Amino acid sequence: MNKEQVMRRDEEYQKYDEAGRIWGVISKERIKEIEFPRISKEIIDEYLKIDDLTSTISDVLDSLGINGVVSASHLPPIIEEKKIAGTAITLRSVPIKKTVTKGFDDNDFIRMASRDTNYLAEPGDVLVADNGGDLDVSNMGGQSIVSQATKKMAGAIVNGAVRDIPTILEADYPVWSKGKTPITGKNRIEAIEVNGPVTLHDIVIYPGDLIVADDSGVCAIPADKVEYVLEEIKKVHEEEDVMREMIKNNDPISKLKPLFRKRYE
Repeated sequence: MNKEQVMRRDEEYQKYDEAGRIWGVISKERIKEIEFPRISKEIIDEYLKIDDLTSTISDVLDSLGINGVVSASHLPPIIEEKKIAGTAITLRSVPIKKTVTKGFDDNDFIRMASRDTNYLAEPGDVLVADNGGDLDVSNMGGQSIVSQATKKMAGAIVNGAVRDIPTILEADYPVWSKGKTPITGKNRIEAIEVNGPVTLHDIVIYPGDLIVADDSGVCAIPADKVEYVLEEIKKVHEEEDVMREMIKNNDPISKLKPLFRKRYE
């Protein structure tokens, strides 16, 4: 961060602290951004109207040469039949060097910080939490989920494992996670950065990206491509609606082929 960015971050931090929105587990220096542009609700609502959403987005991102999709094979939803879209806020965690037994013996302070991120979030945001894909240790649990739901966030995407599954189910809160575990992250992991770039399986996500997720997987659309991708997926669905009707009408292949080829130009 340059001097201007640090000054802006410090001013925003003070403003949020005075508003009671700083939890304080992670230090100010580890927060890269606080206020940044969000994707408008109008655009998000337009995305959510579309069927087979992530599949179509995946095709459009392919055409742009953007690696921005993780399949549900690697990142399944905890609750099926959920569909979300929202601006990404990010949290990156790493393992603690001290052994967990020593940490408990020393009564160390819990260094997990999803609540810090939740209180910096705006309604409709999606938390993308990166713990390096660790499937054994919980990167997020029930209390954080309740916090997110209370803050009216749209959902959580976890590059790691979550626990307290009954609480997630009871809250009916959308969560996509690489795994499930009963093992706490307390004294095992620590938050290292808020609102910086994170890894989700094999893609990179930045705060401000549009996150879209459904039963098929998770997509990350760069902020400057959101409107273009929306217009492209609308075109695709219009063309596929025409093709679907032609197929139902048993139209000849000679009429279907040109539309099918156009779809993959």
